[in-house]
Amino acid sequence: MLLEILEISRSARAISDKDDKLILGNSKFDELCAIENTPSISAIIQKFGQSPETIQKFSDLKKSALNGQTEKFDIACNTNNQTDWYTVTAEPVSGLKDYIHWRFDNITWEHKQQENLIAEHEKLIDYTDNAPVGFFSVNETGQFEFVNATFARWVGEDVERLLSHKTLHDYLVDIPENASPFDIKENGGVRQFSELKMKSKNGREFLASITQTVVHQDDGKIRTRAVVNDLTAEKAIHQALQDSEDRFRQFFEEAPIGIAIIDQDGQVKDCNIQLARMIEKKHAEIHRLPFSEIIDYADWTLAKETINRIREGEMLSDPIEIRLWMMNQNKPLPCHMYARHFSEGHNIAIHFLDLTQQKNLENQFIQSQKMQAVGQLAGGIAHDFNNLLTAIIGFCDLLLLRHKPGDPSFGDIQQIKQNSNRAANLVRQLLAFSRQQTLRPQIQDITDILTEVAHLLRRLIGVNIELQLIHGNDLGLVKVDSGQMEQVFVNMAVNARDAMPNGGLLTITTSHLQNTEPLTFGQDMMPIGQWVKIEIADSGTGIPPEILERIFEPFFTTKDVGKGTGLGLATVHGIIRQTGGYLGVDSSINNGTKFSVYLPCVEDSEIKQEDPKPQTEDLSGDLTGSARILLVEDEDAVRTFSTRALTNKGYEVLTAENGESGLDVFNSLDRPIDLLITDVMMPGKDGPTLAKEIKQKMPDLKIIFISGYTEEKLKDTLGEHIYFLPKPFSLKELAAKVKEVLQK
Repeated sequence: MLLEILEISRSARAISDKDDKLILGNSKFDELCAIENTPSISAIIQKFGQSPETIQKFSDLKKSALNGQTEKFDIACNTNNQTDWYTVTAEPVSGLKDYIHWRFDNITWEHKQQENLIAEHEKLIDYTDNAPVGFFSVNETGQFEFVNATFARWVGEDVERLLSHKTLHDYLVDIPENASPFDIKENGGVRQFSELKMKSKNGREFLASITQTVVHQDDGKIRTRAVVNDLTAEKAIHQALQDSEDRFRQFFEEAPIGIAIIDQDGQVKDCNIQLARMIEKKHAEIHRLPFSEIIDYADWTLAKETINRIREGEMLSDPIEIRLWMMNQNKPLPCHMYARHFSEGHNIAIHFLDLTQQKNLENQFIQSQKMQAVGQLAGGIAHDFNNLLTAIIGFCDLLLLRHKPGDPSFGDIQQIKQNSNRAANLVRQLLAFSRQQTLRPQIQDITDILTEVAHLLRRLIGVNIELQLIHGNDLGLVKVDSGQMEQVFVNMAVNARDAMPNGGLLTITTSHLQNTEPLTFGQDMMPIGQWVKIEIADSGTGIPPEILERIFEPFFTTKDVGKGTGLGLATVHGIIRQTGGYLGVDSSINNGTKFSVYLPCVEDSEIKQEDPKPQTEDLSGDLTGSARILLVEDEDAVRTFSTRALTNKGYEVLTAENGESGLDVFNSLDRPIDLLITDVMMPGKDGPTLAKEIKQKMPDLKIIFISGYTEEKLKDTLGEHIYFLPKPFSLKELAAKVKEVLQK
C-alpha cells in the first residue's frame, strides 16, 4: 500500500535507513537513477554530481532528517546536454526512527520562469537606471524611496546615499512657498508639473522639468511618482536654434544687398531693410506687395520671364540687369538681379545688387576716355597748328625786315602777326588742358605771384566787384611756372566776374594744409602731404548741380555763343594737374562758388639745389653768326622760314625734310657741322632717333629740338649739349636760341 501511495506522487520518492540502504522507491525514483546503476541513494548522489559540495549537501540533509528535521535544497542535473533543476527534500519518517523519506521534485519549468522573471526585472532596472529621464519617489517627509541612476547622476550622489540620507528639497535651488516636503510647486496638488532649477552636490545648477503624481495610501502614508527631464541640453539646442535664426535674420536684414522672397502668387512674402531703402518705401509696406510694383515698368516683362524660367527649374548662370523703381524720387535704380528657386515649396529668393556706383564709375571711365581722346586730338591739332603759326609768324618777321614803320604794308603785316600770336595763345590753352604745354617751373612764394597779378585782376573784374586778398602765414614754397599760374588766376577771376553781373565780392585766401588722410577730387586722389591751399571764392550765382561735374570738360560752356571758348577751366585744371597739384570745387545756387587749389610744398633739400632764376634774355643784341647748321624739319613752310632767317643772320644752313634725309646729309658732309636743329615728331625716323645716331659719331655736337609738344616728352632725351625751343617761335627767338647755344 505504501508503494502504491509513492507511485501516485509526481515526484521521485524513496525511503532509506541511516546507512543509505534503499528500503523502498517508486518508479520515478528508478528512472531518475542511471539505468546501468542499481537504484540507490549513492546512485542519486552520482546523478547530481560527486562534487564535494554536492556530497556535503546530501550529508547535511541526512543529518537533519535523522535529527527529526525536514530540510531541502535546489540542485541542477545535467543529462544529455540538458540541464534540469530539482528540489531535493529529506524528512524523517514519523514513528520509524533512523529512516529517511527522500523527495526529488522537478522544478525545471519553475526555475526557468524564475530566471525569465529575474532577467526581465534586471532589464527593467537597467532601463530605468539608464533612461534619458530621471525617476524618483518620495514619501510624506520628502525622503527618497526610489531613484534611478540617471537622477542620481544629475544630482551627483550615490543611489544608496539618496535613499538613506537625502530629501527632495535638498536639491531644489528655490523651495516653493506653502509646499509640503514632497511638493515641487506652491500649494502642491495630486498632479504637479513645474519647471524649476535644481542643484547637484557640487553646486551645478540646471533647469529641470518635473511631472509628479502624489498618491495617498489607505494607511495615510504618501508616495509620489515623478519623472524628471534635464532641460540643459534642450535649452542649449533651443538657444543654438535661436542663435542660428538670429544670425540668419541679422545676415538677412543687414546684408548690403536687397533681398526679397517671392511666393507663387508673385507677391513679396518677405524682404530685408536694404531693399526697402533701395525702393524708398517702409519695410512693413512692402509685405504682400506685388513684385511688379517694385520693378521699373520698362523691365517688368524681363523680370517676369526670368522668374517663370526659374520656376520651371532653370538656373541663372549670370545675373540680369534690371531696374528697381525708387518711389520717392520717381526714378529707376539700376541693379543686378540674382534669383534662385527654393528646393522645397514655390518661393523664389531674389537678390538685388545696386549698380549705381558701378554705373557712375563706368560713366567716369567713359568721360576719362573722352577727355583723353580730346586731349590727344587737341595735342595733335596743336602740333600741326604750331607748325602753321611758326611759318606765319616767321614770314611776318621776314616781311617786316623789308617793310619798316611808315610803309603802307607795315600795319597789315603787324595785324597778321598779332592775330597769329593770339592763335598761339589759343594753342597753348589746348595744350594746357591736355597737359602737354611746356612749363618752366621755378621755386617761388605763391604770395608774390598773387601780389604781382592782383592789379591785373582788379582791372579785369571791374569796379563793381571787390577783390579781397587774404595771405596766410608760413605757407611754404611751391615749384610752379609763374606765367601759367597767373593764367590760372586770370581765368578764374574772369569766370567769377561773369558769375557776378551785378557786382559782388571775390576773395582769394591762401593757407597751409597738412592732410593726414588722402582727399578725393573727382577721379583724382590727393595723397597725404604738405600743401599750399589757395581758395578763390565769389558771391555769384553759383553752378547748377547738373553741370558741376562737366565744368572741367574742354569746350563745355554755359555762356552765349561767341562769349566763351569752353577752355578756361579746362586750361586751369590742366595747368594745376601738370604742376602736381589738385583742384576742387564747391558751389551752391545763389550762394557763390569756391575753387580750392592745392599745390605741393617744396622740400628743403630741393630748395637748396634750385638754380637761381635765369635772367630774361635780351633779344635785341647781336644775333649774327657764321656756324654751320643742319636743319631737319618735315613742314616745308617752317623749314623755308627757318632757313631764310638763319641765312640772313650769316649762318650756313643745310636742310633735310625728314630723319632719313637728315642722316644722309650728315653722312655726306665734307666737313662737320656746328649745330643740329631738328623737329621732334616726323614721319619715319623721328628727331630723338636721328640725334642719337648722329651723336654716336659726334658726341659733343650741340642739338636744338623744336616741337609743338611739351618739353616733358623729351625729358629722357635732353641732356648735355641738347636744348629745346617750343613752337611757335619768331625770327628773333630762333636766332637768339641758336646764338645762346653756340656760345655755351
